[in-house]
Amino acid sequence: MRGTLLGAAVGDALGGPADSLSLDEIRTAYGGEGLLDLAFGHGRRGTVTHHTQLTLFTVDGLIRAQVRRDTGAWHPPTDLHRAYLRWAATQRDWGPDERRKDDGWLAREEWLYARRDPTRALLIGFGDATMGTLESPKNPDELGPEAVARSAPFGLLVGWEPQLVVQLAVECAAQSHGHPIAYLSAGAYAVIVHALARGDSLDGAVQRALALLAVRPGHQPVSDALQHALGAVRQGIPTPARVEELAGDGTADGLLAAAVYCALVGEDVRHGLCLAVNQSGPSAAAGTLTGGLLGALHGETALPPAWLAELEGRPTMLELADDFAMEMTQGPALHGPAGSSPGWLARYPRA
Repeated sequence: MRGTLLGAAVGDALGGPADSLSLDEIRTAYGGEGLLDLAFGHGRRGTVTHHTQLTLFTVDGLIRAQVRRDTGAWHPPTDLHRAYLRWAATQRDWGPDERRKDDGWLAREEWLYARRDPTRALLIGFGDATMGTLESPKNPDELGPEAVARSAPFGLLVGWEPQLVVQLAVECAAQSHGHPIAYLSAGAYAVIVHALARGDSLDGAVQRALALLAVRPGHQPVSDALQHALGAVRQGIPTPARVEELAGDGTADGLLAAAVYCALVGEDVRHGLCLAVNQSGPSAAAGTLTGGLLGALHGETALPPAWLAELEGRPTMLELADDFAMEMTQGPALHGPAGSSPGWLARYPRA
C-alpha cells in the first residue's frame, strides 16, 4: 500500500515539470538524455500535481465508506464523490476550514490546498454536488487520463473480488470522465493494481484485466491498447518513440498502455519512470500510472530513496497508507458493535 501510493506520487513528481513539454523541449531543458532526476516545479523539487492530490482523496473516501457501513449506509461511489468534493474545496479555498467538522484529517492538511493545474474536466466534474453516474455521467465526451490516474487505491482493496474492484473504479471515474474509454481504462488500471497487490505478475495482471473488460460494452479500444502494450514489449530496445506511439493523443487508453509498457520493460523503478515521462504526452499522468504499477509490484523499498526524500507530502501519504491498511484489517475493532474509537471517528467521520 505504501509502495503504490508513494510510487504513483514519485512518478507524478518526476513527470510534473515536463507535463506540457515535447520530447525535444524536455531534452533542451534537461540535457540530451532527457529528464532523469526530480526537477523544479511549483517552486521546489519533488512537488506533486492534482493526480496525487486526488489519489489521496480516493484513499480517504474508501476508508470513510468502510466506516459508514456501521450506519447501514453502504454505497461507496457516494462516499468517493464526497471525498472528491472535499478535494474540489481545496482548489477553491485558501486553507482548511475548521468549522467543517465532517472534513476529517486529510482535508485539514494545508499542503493539499495548492492548486496544481487541475484540468477543466475535473473542475466541472466536481464543480457542484451532482454526482455523475454511468447512466448520467459527467463530461461524457472526456477521454483524458485523470480519472485513471486517481484509481490505484481501488486496486488495494485486496479482499474484494476483481469484478467489484472494476465496477467501483468505473463508477467513480464516470463522476468526472464519462466517456467509456476513460472510465473503462480506470477500471482496467484498478484491477491490474489489484492483481499485483495479490501477488500476480504484471503480465498476468494485464491478462486478468483483459478478461474482465471483455464483457463490458465499449471495451475494444482499451483492450486493443493493452494488447498493443504487451506486443510492444517484444519489439526491441525501449525508446521514447515507442512510448509516444503507445500514448497516442494522451487519452486514457493510450496512457494506460504506455504505463503498462514502461512497467514491463523498465530495468528497475527509476528506469521505468524515466522512460514513462520522457515523451511528448502528459508526463505527469504517465509517471503516476507507471509509478503506481511499479510500487504495487515491488513495494516501497524498491523506490529511489533520494526521490522519496524530497517528495512533497510523503508523511501524509505514509500516514494515509497505514490508516488504510489498519481500516481494512482492523476495522471492526475501530468502529463496531463492541464500541468505537473516538480518535478514529474524528479522523474519518461517519457524516
